[in-house]
Order: sequence, then structure tokens, then C-alpha cells
Amino acid sequence: MLTDAQVRNAKARAKDYRLTDGHGLHLFVKTNGTKLWRWRYDFVGKEKLMSYGAYPEITITKARELHDGARKVLFDGLDPMLEKKTREQKEKEERQRVALALTDPNAVLNPFRDVANQWYDWWKTDKDERYAANVKSRLEDDILPPLGNLAISSITPTQVTEMVLAVEARGACDIARRALQMTDQIYRYAIPRNLAAHNPAGAFHPKDILKPMLRENFKRVAPGELPGLLKKIHFYDGSPVTRLCLKLMALVFLRTSELIEGRWPEVNLKDARWDIPKERMKGPEAKKQPHIVPLSRQAISVLKELWEYRKDDRGMFPGEHGAAHLSNNTILKALERMGYKGVMTGHGFRGVASTYLHEAGYEDDHIEIQLAHVPENEVKSAYNWAKYLTQRKKMMQDWADHLDELLAGQL
Repeated sequence: MLTDAQVRNAKARAKDYRLTDGHGLHLFVKTNGTKLWRWRYDFVGKEKLMSYGAYPEITITKARELHDGARKVLFDGLDPMLEKKTREQKEKEERQRVALALTDPNAVLNPFRDVANQWYDWWKTDKDERYAANVKSRLEDDILPPLGNLAISSITPTQVTEMVLAVEARGACDIARRALQMTDQIYRYAIPRNLAAHNPAGAFHPKDILKPMLRENFKRVAPGELPGLLKKIHFYDGSPVTRLCLKLMALVFLRTSELIEGRWPEVNLKDARWDIPKERMKGPEAKKQPHIVPLSRQAISVLKELWEYRKDDRGMFPGEHGAAHLSNNTILKALERMGYKGVMTGHGFRGVASTYLHEAGYEDDHIEIQLAHVPENEVKSAYNWAKYLTQRKKMMQDWADHLDELLAGQL
């Protein structure tokens, strides 16, 4: 145990050094003579360093008192540094609240809406304009209505959970996860700026409250490998029907079975759309809906070329040796010949397109509907298939133009 005389007489040295007291408390003496009371402790497997202040402002008696209190907090299973920060933040907010009440009794201190907008202005600086607008829309539509007028420090994990579950309840499972992630980002912006002391959105993971999402996990190339794949498809020297099938698969990113079983009567080149009846769509029978594929100029060009190889006016992709249509194995074998065995599948084009469109800032609902992902909400699914056609038409043309740009860079 240190004495006050030892602490008072501790002199600066060529290097920083420590004088140990009891139970992990020590005096850290810096080369400039500054003396700091510190405690190094472990919390949940991580080493942390807590400071109680400088001597002589904090006497040895006061340092031990503070240290005993912090050790009790740790014994209770809490992080002493976080508890201290939370307490100081609450004390600060209480002083601000009292001062604010004198001028406006109904005012809310640091409403979540104000902090969220501050975060957004800070976050959007280097983001794509369309992507930023999409995030702003999600913030205003999903998060701010239930949380915006509450003091950011008063929001509980339960309130965040209720907000996220309300988004999921309308069938927007992926958007619900994004709403939780965005709320977490807002709090991580607020905490180091002393606008909040705790993060209720970080108290749990999406999987703790949201239903598992059904994902189609098929092998697919990384975005940087897509240009090379497009080039190999362009110069594919196998069956021209297979080559055109792969081209169209990249452009419309249907499921493989939905594409290769395509029928010419479903295609309307005049209106630039492909209407697939619900009987041909994948999914639970009760939830199947017709699906509309807006056709880009490039997709129409492929279809016109494909028409020249037809065996009748029904099947779009006639198979060999009397088969009704191409098989999934034909697609896989073609990709194997091009060097993509175990790397890419027909379904993989869906994942590649989805990743690009999400990162480019297109609306989640537009992408999910175009992927024909059936919402959990069956009422919504009854009319979703025909929604956002104008926006989806533009999105599909943008995607086709993007593929053209990637291919042009390889030729």
C-alpha cells in the first residue's frame, strides 16, 4: 500500500513508471511529472484501463474510494468505465434538462430525430446520391415515426425491437434488418459525441428478434470477376441457344427453371415485358403469383436472335434430342467449359445482380419484387407482383447498360 508521502514525493524519470497500491490501483507517473490514478482490469476477455483523475486533485484516499466503487461495479458483472460514462452522461443531461425546462417546459433534450439527421448529414458526404436518398427514405419512413420525438438517451431496447418488428410485420424482412443496422449506426455516431451514453440497438443481434430469411445461396462470381464472365459468354462457341440463354440469364436474373422453361406466348416485345404465369413460379403453392419481367433493349435483342433458333412457337429454349427445353445441367456444363466449375451457377446471376443493385442504391422493394421474393405478409404478396413497374423498368435497363459497360471494357 502506498503512503501519501510516497505519492507526493514521486519524481519524474526518463521513462513513465507505475507505483502500485492495493487491488490493482496504481499511480502512473509520466515523464513530465503528471501523476494519474489508474486501474487496469479485464472485462469480457478484453483488457481495459480506467482513470480516476490526477494527483493531487484526487488524493490517495479519494482514489481508493473511487476504486472500491468501480470494483463493486465489476463484481456485479458490469463494465465500470461504461457505468461511469453513463452516470456522467445522465448527470449532464439532467443539468441540461433543468436548464431547458426553464425556457420551454415541453422541450425534449436531444430528440432522436435531431441526432439521426445529424448522423445522416455526416454519413452521406461520400455516398452515391441515389443510395443516400434511399437511406434517407428508410430513415423517414421506418425509424423516425416511432422513435423520432423521443429523447435519444431515453430509448430502450424494447422500443427499438418494436420498431424493427413493425417493419418485419409488413413483409419487409430485409428492410427490418437494415432499420436495426441504421439505428445502431446512429447511436455509434451519438455516443462519442456525448449525445448518448448507451446503444439500445446494440443490445441484441437481428437473429435474436427477426425470423430467419430464406436465402438462395448459390455459388456466384465476385463483382470483379463479372466482366471476364460476360466476355466468355459473348464468345462462347458452343450451342448458340445455350449462349443466348446465358446472356438472357444475366440480363433478367430469373431462377434457372423459370428461364429455361420459358414460353414464347409469355413474351410481349411490343410492350417490352415478359409475363410469367404463377404456375411456373417457384414457391409455396398458396403464395405463387404471376411475375413481370420488364425487358431492356438488350434483352429484346437477345430474344429476337433466339427466335431464329426456335423449333416451334412454344418453347423459348429448345433442348437437344427431343427434350422440351434446356436443362440446368446444360447451363452448368457451359459454365464449366468456360472455367467456372464450382464458381458460378445459373442462379448465381441473381445474387450478382442483387448485390450490385442494392449497393447502387435502388429501392429494396423494387429489387425484391424483381427477384420474385415472396413477402411474409400474404396480403401484400397478393398485389406486389404488379407494383413499381415504371421503377423496375428503369432499374432493369440500368442493369443491362451496366453489363454492356463491363463487357465493352473487355473487348
